[in-house]
Amino acid sequence: MSLKQLYSIPKELLSIDVASLHTLVPEPTLFHLPGKHKRPLFISVLLHGNETTGFLALQKLLIKYDQQELPRALSFYLGNTEAASQGLRRLEQQPDFNRIWPGTETPPNSETAIAQVIVTIMAEKKVFASIDVHNNTGLNPHYACITKLDDQFLQLANLFGRLVVYFTRPKGVQCGAFAELCPAVTLECGKPGHPHGVDHAFNYLNSCLHLSSLANHTVPQQDIDIYHTVAQVKINPDITFSFDNSSADLLLDKSIEKINFTEIAKGTSLGYVLDQTNMPISAINEKGEWVTNKFFTINNNHLQLKTNTMPSMLTLDEKVIKQDCLCYLMEKIKL
Repeated sequence: MSLKQLYSIPKELLSIDVASLHTLVPEPTLFHLPGKHKRPLFISVLLHGNETTGFLALQKLLIKYDQQELPRALSFYLGNTEAASQGLRRLEQQPDFNRIWPGTETPPNSETAIAQVIVTIMAEKKVFASIDVHNNTGLNPHYACITKLDDQFLQLANLFGRLVVYFTRPKGVQCGAFAELCPAVTLECGKPGHPHGVDHAFNYLNSCLHLSSLANHTVPQQDIDIYHTVAQVKINPDITFSFDNSSADLLLDKSIEKINFTEIAKGTSLGYVLDQTNMPISAINEKGEWVTNKFFTINNNHLQLKTNTMPSMLTLDEKVIKQDCLCYLMEKIKL
């Protein structure tokens, strides 16, 4: 598998639906379109095949400029179109397309090689800024993610909204790789299928195309809320879990996705543990260290938080939990 580059778009791209996209773009394809400003804006969408808002927003952007010059050159990458055809985050035999970028902990494969090629190409083009568009599976507000607490990164993130998440793990994410080249953000646009998410992403992408530069001054504290991801929480691979099967090792609370981006007090229960001598989850901090006992305890067979914290990405989608994680834990920081 190798990367294909195109310097124009097929007309069908303006009207094709996400499920059929793989028939038009079956292989990894990087598109380059000219614009008034020569340094390109880079956009990646569908790195997770079931997160469709990015493609729909990009499609809307391409329709807008179909008969007129782009304000800035545009390069965009259509990610996992094969998984998108089945409405899945990724296929079972595939790696996660947002864990394969330079800096990844994934063993080298054809996908990591393609990601490296894309970064190299965009470095040569002196990419202006990078935007990776995603959805959440759980109930979450719209927010932007960055991997560097840099003024230009914060300016780019704040253009999407006041809610910003700073993180350094997991490794191998697109915005982390592009952060070595230019200001880079990941947009989290709520659940897929919501028109508001598409409109929000489209308006943001269009605004970024019109930027001549990014300011170097600090975003005023009153205009931004920044949260730092301090741990990623995964269910241990030998643990069975469910939201409705009481015989599972871990019976998760059906209401947990409602506590995303909410300050949760210590003692809050996330679920019922069948064997209270066996911790069913692992929390890993930014250094890759096991910190489960800092954040969780089992009390009367309930998996409880051991400290006040704010979770994100909690979802009721068991497949996504298996392929990615249960949640992230965050703390609010000030600039």
